[in-house]
Amino acid sequence: MIKHLVASLALSLGLPLLAHAAANDDPLVARGAYLAKVGDCVACHSAPKGKPFAGGLPMSTPMGKIYTTNITPDPDTGIGKWSEEDFEKALRQGVAKDGHNLYPAMPYTSYAKVRDDDVKALYAYFMHGVAPVNQANRPSDIPFPLNMRWPLKFWNMVFLDKGVYRDKDSKDVAWNRGAYLIQGLGHCSACHTPRGIAFQEKALDESGSAWLTGGALDGWFASNLTGEQNVGLGRWSDADLTAFLKTGANAHASAFGSMTDVINHSTQGMDDQDLAAMSAYLKSLPPAGGTNAPAYAYDPKATTALLQHPANDAGAKVYTAYCMHCHGVDGRAFAPLLAPLAGNPNVMETDASSLINVTLNGTHDLVIQGIPAAYPMPKYAPVLSDQQIADVLTFIRAGWNNGAPAVAAADVAKLRKTTQASQ
Repeated sequence: MIKHLVASLALSLGLPLLAHAAANDDPLVARGAYLAKVGDCVACHSAPKGKPFAGGLPMSTPMGKIYTTNITPDPDTGIGKWSEEDFEKALRQGVAKDGHNLYPAMPYTSYAKVRDDDVKALYAYFMHGVAPVNQANRPSDIPFPLNMRWPLKFWNMVFLDKGVYRDKDSKDVAWNRGAYLIQGLGHCSACHTPRGIAFQEKALDESGSAWLTGGALDGWFASNLTGEQNVGLGRWSDADLTAFLKTGANAHASAFGSMTDVINHSTQGMDDQDLAAMSAYLKSLPPAGGTNAPAYAYDPKATTALLQHPANDAGAKVYTAYCMHCHGVDGRAFAPLLAPLAGNPNVMETDASSLINVTLNGTHDLVIQGIPAAYPMPKYAPVLSDQQIADVLTFIRAGWNNGAPAVAAADVAKLRKTTQASQ
């Protein structure tokens, strides 16, 4: 009687309750769920306020916007009719079931390294652990003839390495596990490695000098993850890095942009052993991509300028009015609750895109263990002019011995225009 009642309820609500109950007991599905979390699949394949994995998230490319696809097991609009071979081909080769090529915004150049047993687990999860959603895919906004897909076959011939990750005998188990996660499902290089003129990542592993040296993407600059001492992870301990992956903040920096989604949906849910392996791999990377400047050392001169009444510098005036109460008169803030500005790698980075963007548009909430961060960065686009933002960021980037270049009002205006148009 109870089984019949539950079945009737499932049918009446249109929910696959029984299938999910069975899926929860399947270790292969459970492993696939964990791997999908490592890959942060939900972040890209879910639109704001949309249903999980139903697609529709807009993504900017140099040619126009594309929209992520429905990867739920719906047979009509999703991947419900895909075989495991179809799934593998899309995941690792960038080719959909009907034969059309996927844009490399889908990080299949990273997923090509995913091993067969993990592909099998992911397929099991998406077929049996995800609720089907009937939602048609949205075509791209890329105009003809740039929207033709056949040139991507040649792109793949040049830039796609189809080999799965192979352990390096000279490295230990933790290093290899970290390398596999970073290079494969974690697809960290998709944001953190600069891209070439053909939108290809300039390196696919640590053998390339550009590997994880930071990259500009969609109005942000994803941080340098090498051992560079100022703009990279050179001053971070393993514990600092693990704390950042778990909570999105540490004594050096706080997450912003799409990294907030990575923390919210992916890394905070990973097990400690995998996070330690990722940290071990990243901390092994030699310094690259920096400016060869001396190692950062705090200088209190900016604090002295702020304590003058009234402050003389235009940027200092904005800072005292809008920034000082959270980030502190000394620029050190109250980390990890509030991001420090003195010695922050993102403040010291030559490319100021992230600082401009986060000042204009604020940050999405970090949600750790279901609790939103207490002090998210607010939006200042409605409050501050382009010149005021340029002034205050120039002050911050020069202050406390950060030694970063000035910000121009024209750069703020440009990013204001592009980011406001996408909202």
